[in-house]
Amino acid sequence: MLGASPTHSVTKGQEIVGRETGKVRAAKTGMWRLCASDREPEDIDGQIREIFSQITAEVAVWQSITKKYRANLFCGAFMSETNDGLSISPQSMAVLAERGIELWFDIYAPLQDIAPTDLCPCKSGKTYAECCATKTTT
Repeated sequence: MLGASPTHSVTKGQEIVGRETGKVRAAKTGMWRLCASDREPEDIDGQIREIFSQITAEVAVWQSITKKYRANLFCGAFMSETNDGLSISPQSMAVLAERGIELWFDIYAPLQDIAPTDLCPCKSGKTYAECCATKTTT
């Protein structure tokens, strides 16, 4: 219906192998994911344009999807300074609103007191050096 293939998808009940643990579990819900390229500094509007240029603009299609399924746009923002900010244009908010899409954020601020060998605060299960530290370096 969306006119694009997902970057990643899972159906409810599908067996999933944990990346870190290798344990097999059944997916509790289905998921269809389309990812945008990373951008530095953060460019939420550019990423929204990138994603929506690949899929249907038909609002009626989106309305039928969001009547049956929960739709969200998830953004992970890795800030280079403690007091960095980001903005989203009214045009991007309108694209999401008219399609019934929620906007979700995880915002990661730089950490002063974390060692490279500590577990990453984003809860990935990796060390900070293997995970978010690589996303905040320039």
